[in-house]
Amino acid sequence: MILVFGSINVDLVARVTTIAGPGMTVLARSYERHFGGKGANQAVAAARLSAPGTVVMAACVGGDAFGRDSIENLGRNGVSAELVRICDTATGCAFIAVDAKAENAITVASGANGVLSAGDVPDTMLGSGTVLVLQMEVPFQASLDVARRTRKAGGRVIWNCAPVPPAMTRDEATALLEASDILVVNEHEARDIAMILSVCGDDMAQLAKGSATTCIVTAGARGAFAYTADGQVCEASAPAIVPVDTTGAGDTFVGSIAVALHEGRVLGDALRFGCRAAALSCLSAGAQDGMPVRDAVGAV
Repeated sequence: MILVFGSINVDLVARVTTIAGPGMTVLARSYERHFGGKGANQAVAAARLSAPGTVVMAACVGGDAFGRDSIENLGRNGVSAELVRICDTATGCAFIAVDAKAENAITVASGANGVLSAGDVPDTMLGSGTVLVLQMEVPFQASLDVARRTRKAGGRVIWNCAPVPPAMTRDEATALLEASDILVVNEHEARDIAMILSVCGDDMAQLAKGSATTCIVTAGARGAFAYTADGQVCEASAPAIVPVDTTGAGDTFVGSIAVALHEGRVLGDALRFGCRAAALSCLSAGAQDGMPVRDAVGAV
């Protein structure tokens, strides 16, 4: 089982010529509504690439239209919502501006994501066959608790440290690494974590060395790089594409890595699979709408 413990948002997307900076106002002709949240995105990505019944989502939504629609969307995409709790807080919402070069700027109102707790995942859902997927859009301590319980039960943990909280402490970053089998970050997040842990530059090889964690750094059009505890370095190139919207690429990559790990694939194959899937996801608008199915990506 792939268990995704994380956020559910509804994304409101506006296409603009230039992303607004401080004190600026830009106009868009209209906006689009898409289903999102890094947790839900990664769950959908994994479900589209794996066998039916593989992916379960643990999350919180409000008892509003956005929440009801989000649960229905999970079901349509093959994700079990049995651990999605309905609470009194409004469903999370993200406001996304996408410019003419397909770059994006995102503001997230956490809403119900902020009340997700470790108690929303019963111990019966955790075992040696569990691959837990985490991000940073729900309470950190809740994620850390579920990660530790998963490892104790013999399962494996993939933690996408995105976004890196501005106030993240050294103790929190250390605990995250210790609770993770695989850490996934982009180049900006790698630098942030390295700074928190006083590692020179963004040297993920140094960070991984001697730990129990494999560090994967995604690098957009340059592909992805993995650094293992025993000093190995593995890399995969990204297919050349003309992107339409890069919003869901990172989440597609994480979901793909979860599928590969769940299927017992080696690290190099997992990276190549993730890069192919992430590239394909950039060819359509919306975080989830462009996420590919297994036949489009090919074998791991």
